[in-house]
Amino acid sequence: MDQRTLGSGGLRVSAVGLGCMGMSAFYGPRDEETSLATLHHALDLGVTFFDTSDAYGSGHNEELLARVLGARRSEAVVATKFGIRSVGPGGTAGGAVIDSTPEYARQACDASLSRLGADHIDLYYLHRRNPEVPIEDTVGAMAELVQAGKVRHLGLSEVNADTLRRAHTVHPIAALQSEYSLWERGLEESVLPAARELGIGVVPYAPVGRGFLTGALTDLDDLAEDDYRRSDPRFQGENLKRNLVLVERVREVAAGIGCTPVQLALAWLLAQDGDLVPIPGTKRQAYLEENVAAAGVALTAGQLRELGSALAGTEVSGARYAETAMRLLNT
Repeated sequence: MDQRTLGSGGLRVSAVGLGCMGMSAFYGPRDEETSLATLHHALDLGVTFFDTSDAYGSGHNEELLARVLGARRSEAVVATKFGIRSVGPGGTAGGAVIDSTPEYARQACDASLSRLGADHIDLYYLHRRNPEVPIEDTVGAMAELVQAGKVRHLGLSEVNADTLRRAHTVHPIAALQSEYSLWERGLEESVLPAARELGIGVVPYAPVGRGFLTGALTDLDDLAEDDYRRSDPRFQGENLKRNLVLVERVREVAAGIGCTPVQLALAWLLAQDGDLVPIPGTKRQAYLEENVAAAGVALTAGQLRELGSALAGTEVSGARYAETAMRLLNT
């Protein structure tokens, strides 16, 4: 697996990471045996970048990761997050308590270290920000964690360009994690240019549209009863029907290139910049292998133009999240 560098501090990670959230929450029932096998397989395939959060399964996800990384810690770069103090079964769409105070940053870090069974966190993100707390205060406390040796690099998630700039003046930000994909490109307007100007790496989550760009999901009845996507606006009614047009066009271009739609979506992201590292999530080995293989799909300039032409005029229908969760973005 090729390696990429996030930020100016030399944080090296695999070109494709693994988002671990779905192993613990929001995408149907847990299957720990399957998830543990997939985590081990990811390391075997050369994946070194693992993304989790204290909010995923109320700490369960960090504990799950610890069961694999105990003996293989040197093979992995672990990223975790704080800031979402509590969250319901529907994720942030169902409401959440956001705490980005310096005091909570210190408390949450110690709790995550304990669950991870680790003496340091490679990349520590502010998951969501309470705009009533100055970002300078939050990042100042996070910088103290770096000085104490508990954290190696700092990151932010779903912040606007101004917040990113202000944070970076307090302490170098290695990575910005935000939603970015062929069906969510809002990052390109102002945040992505700011990140590139500051030398901050970008880590797209939901890089295949929460599984939508696979082309396999055409009916919500195929999802588990507690699957988050049952309440995602883009998967509802007429939005779903209209968005399937984009999926079909991605499928057609992928067929011409000789890869799967998932691999095309990930390869498109990898082609945007050398310090961009997508973290597709899965708990199944077959999907992991498909994701990892995308790192070997090098799109030519002509293929990128073909994809751009195929998608021209298509608009994604529906908001990214329900209204309550949308208020937590771009802060």
